[in-house]
Amino acid sequence: MARDDLFDRKARDAQAQPPVYPAPMINSEMTGREWAILLVLAIIWGGAFLFIGVAVKHVHPLTYVWLRLTIAAGVMLLFLKLKGGKLGLPREVWGSILLLALLNNALPFTLFGWGQTHIASGLASILNATTPIWGVLVAHLFTDDERINPRKLAGVLLGFGGVAVMIGPALLANVGTDALAQLACIGAALSYALAAVWARRFRKIGVSPMSVTTGQLSAGALMMLPLAMLVDQPWTHPLPPLSAWAAIAALAIFCTAFGYVLYFRLIETAGAINALLVTLLVPPFAILFGTLFLGEVLAPQDFIGLGLIALGLAAIDGRLVRRFSLYRAATSLR
Repeated sequence: MARDDLFDRKARDAQAQPPVYPAPMINSEMTGREWAILLVLAIIWGGAFLFIGVAVKHVHPLTYVWLRLTIAAGVMLLFLKLKGGKLGLPREVWGSILLLALLNNALPFTLFGWGQTHIASGLASILNATTPIWGVLVAHLFTDDERINPRKLAGVLLGFGGVAVMIGPALLANVGTDALAQLACIGAALSYALAAVWARRFRKIGVSPMSVTTGQLSAGALMMLPLAMLVDQPWTHPLPPLSAWAAIAALAIFCTAFGYVLYFRLIETAGAINALLVTLLVPPFAILFGTLFLGEVLAPQDFIGLGLIALGLAAIDGRLVRRFSLYRAATSLR
């Protein structure tokens, strides 16, 4: 009888043990550190459309994507080796990694690469800025802790409106042309949103952002290899110039390898919707780089667009809205 009591007590104790990996805690408001990561990502990815435009002028889209992913995967594997670490991906997660590589790398990189051979980079950046809108909808459908609310939706729409104002009415007037290329960019934005929500699962099973980044880039490179060889047949084309190689290297090392490590860290703590806000900040930095390095001049609508984007980010974060409400409540009590 005593032995039965001991067994029952141990069984109850075993059931009460916490899981090996804690459930992810998503911040409804981003911290200062998370905003800093978002800003760094915006700076890194602000030049991505410029680099893509340079690359696809000389390299076919499938080959460009394969080279970008292969170089980025090599950089990550070398970094892990120098640190003395290992990839550390259990066999059972590789199916999820393959889907992530498809949604986050192979498919959107190819769609944007092909799209930018037919439409302007500015219009592509507008379409890319729809990613948070898709993210709000996808996260609402597939998560329990990132449900849609009027404040978030209003903030995303404000931010998207700012991007549209910044790029200018001249490009917006051309939305009806090159429909397939524009649909490709919208499809890429939706793919990014799906990938951001899918990537949340890796913290639950204890996979680090470094391992997720390396795994998805390696899987994406292997995925694109046969497609690039069969469709583009790169050996039949002239060797790309140095400018194209430099653009692909910058995309691989900074925009892809380093950028995705930061991105997955942000998803872990700030959630998919907040992480996707980076797509609203990309066009302003792209215009800033054009001003600094290409002598381009900012138009008045650029500053209006920046203001709308700032308002949108503030609405989604909620901090300023809540402080304003508290200030009004305190003032009314006086």
